Amino acid sequence: QAMTELDIGALPVCDGDRLVGMITDRDIVVRGVAQGQANDRMHVAEVMTEEAAWCYDDDKVEEVLDRMRALQIRRLPVVDRHKRLVGMLSLGDIAVKAEGEDTGEALKGISAPSEPAC
Repeated sequence: QAMTELDIGALPVCDGDRLVGMITDRDIVVRGVAQGQANDRMHVAEVMTEEAAWCYDDDKVEEVLDRMRALQIRRLPVVDRHKRLVGMLSLGDIAVKAEGEDTGEALKGISAPSEPAC
């Protein structure tokens, strides 16, 4: 419901101010709906990604882009050095403020077909 209201596809999941995972619209579909669960009976903990990738608020943008490219993801939760959630960073956020071609190269890497898990 929050994703619909905010028109977003991902939300960080926190216990207090500590990041404990991420939930995406894809998580809801693949781990919930496709498994026969009704949206009104699903719990976030059942479908979220617990080992979510994240970045620190003082990481260099180039490092974050490399991480996004390696993981093929377009958004990362941002935490401070005490691992408290302080925000979200998307490839779009970087593109708006970036100078140079790093964002375009990252998008190519993120969008490249991944190797199927065997």
